Amino acid sequence: MKLTLLNTPQGLKPCYDEDFDAKKMLKIGEVYTAEIRLARNYELHKKAFALVNAAWSYLPEKTQNGFRSVEGFRDYLTVAAGYYDVYFNRRLKSFVEKPKSWNFSNMDNAEFSTFYERLKDVVFGVIQPFVSLEEFEKNLINF
Repeated sequence: MKLTLLNTPQGLKPCYDEDFDAKKMLKIGEVYTAEIRLARNYELHKKAFALVNAAWSYLPEKTQNGFRSVEGFRDYLTVAAGYYDVYFNRRLKSFVEKPKSWNFSNMDNAEFSTFYERLKDVVFGVIQPFVSLEEFEKNLINF
């Protein structure tokens, strides 16, 4: 069971309804162990997806078709930002780069912050031929 908790002077408090419901299932008087980690910044996580979606919207249709989907574009950006694993593909008889997942359990807050900065640099490089950085940043708020 995973809970998101806020540390208060009175103790740890569940942050969301589902965390509160899960905590209610714990029996009073029982001893539990827990692994405490600083939660990743959810707002930055949303901002990363907004960055990709905004960049996708500025790509010309021909360029979008080259990526096939916004997910394919996100995979490309993830690899270009250096967040990938290398595997040997027996069918192709070569090494391929597979993007890592952005899942909360895969990166801590510091690692995701570093990744986000790299992602931002890659996105700006990709969209620069199609839109000015000033216009892109101004319209990023809409995503």
